[in-house]
Amino acid sequence: MTTVQRVRPPTPAIRPKVVARTGLYTLLAANVAVVTAFFFQSGLDSNALILLGRLTGLYAALLMAFQLLLVARLPWLDHRIGMDRMTSWHRWVGFGLLWSLLGHGVFITLGYAEFSSMDPVSQLVDLAETVEGVLRAIVALVLIMVIGAVSARWARRRLAYETWHFIHLYTYVAVVLAFTHQVAVGTTFTTNSTAKTYWYVMWGVALGSVFVGRLVLPLWRNLRHQLRVSAVVPESDNVVSIYITGRDLDRLPARAGQFFLWRFMTKGRWWQANPFSLSAAPDGRSLRLTAKTAGDGTAALRHLKVGTRVFAEGPYGAFTTMHRTRPDALLIAGGVGVTPIRALLEDLHGHAAVIYRVATDQDAVLYDELRELAHAKGAHLFLVTGPATPDKLAPAELSRLVPDIADRDVYVCGPPGMTGAVLRTLRDLDVPKQQIHFERFSLAG
Repeated sequence: MTTVQRVRPPTPAIRPKVVARTGLYTLLAANVAVVTAFFFQSGLDSNALILLGRLTGLYAALLMAFQLLLVARLPWLDHRIGMDRMTSWHRWVGFGLLWSLLGHGVFITLGYAEFSSMDPVSQLVDLAETVEGVLRAIVALVLIMVIGAVSARWARRRLAYETWHFIHLYTYVAVVLAFTHQVAVGTTFTTNSTAKTYWYVMWGVALGSVFVGRLVLPLWRNLRHQLRVSAVVPESDNVVSIYITGRDLDRLPARAGQFFLWRFMTKGRWWQANPFSLSAAPDGRSLRLTAKTAGDGTAALRHLKVGTRVFAEGPYGAFTTMHRTRPDALLIAGGVGVTPIRALLEDLHGHAAVIYRVATDQDAVLYDELRELAHAKGAHLFLVTGPATPDKLAPAELSRLVPDIADRDVYVCGPPGMTGAVLRTLRDLDVPKQQIHFERFSLAG
């Protein structure tokens, strides 16, 4: 009989996710307090609408800087919170930014219209013609409105990621226009040199974070590691594994459960970025991704040639053992969502149970690897097959397979519908929220 030694992973006094979230909230709250203090120091206007317009403008600019920090992909934040949650926050903050900017423009225009007795449209035109920076602010607002419109769910689903991303790049144009407008005419900054210095530093940090996280770090890592395709292995009719080698991969800070944005440097694919998880724990010698060939772009992966250069951004994601709170774990995979689950099983210590949900036995890619790995680690592996209804991962079924589920960390990865259903089941089974780990692997929206 094989005895499995259960080793409780070291758990920090405060969970990494809590530390990162608290840090972000504190940073935002501190900057709101500073901006508000500078606003009152600059003096209060007699017109309430202009006063409200100035304040909403300051808060809108602060939200814009916070937006940049959320999408900077700084490793310390990303590995603790996850790109999916950071992207979700970015989206909701973006809508707050849009309404704040609209409020700023409306309140300022109406406030000045009270003094001049002009109608609001004529007043706006007059401000654009006579006041430095107002026209730039109007252009910035229009750009933000366009970007907000294409980021709405109904529009985002109809756009290719590359198209959406190209349009989103105009955010940086809007940032420059809005910033120069504020420092040129904003009363808070024209009357207080300390406030202006603070504003430059804050925006320098925000833009610097984006520059480092989105450009410098990916370029440096790819120059250092020189990634290339070393093998292309079909796993089934529509699933393929790609092996990547390079230099000094033992110094690449990748962990099981994380993903990269992969660009394969061929004539027809170099501009396309796809998020694929590592399907094996990094061993310092090679990386492996396993992808379902669902469309023309991913279908071409099957025909990649050995030696093809690879540009990879990452590693990204908080779907790792860093966030474990219990000695034992349950891993639940659906379809090709098995890829990070398989890598996590390789990296886990303590007892693990693995549930692999597929429609048919033929859909269970990497199952042989899972079975061998589970046997070697003393884990329990359950293959659950059949149609989506009735739900074979309902509370009664899940608690039957894993009776001590409430005492385990639970990792879930699969199609959105399955993931949502499993998360509801876990809540019904009273699994503590801090023990539930999931991540939606997408680029935006």
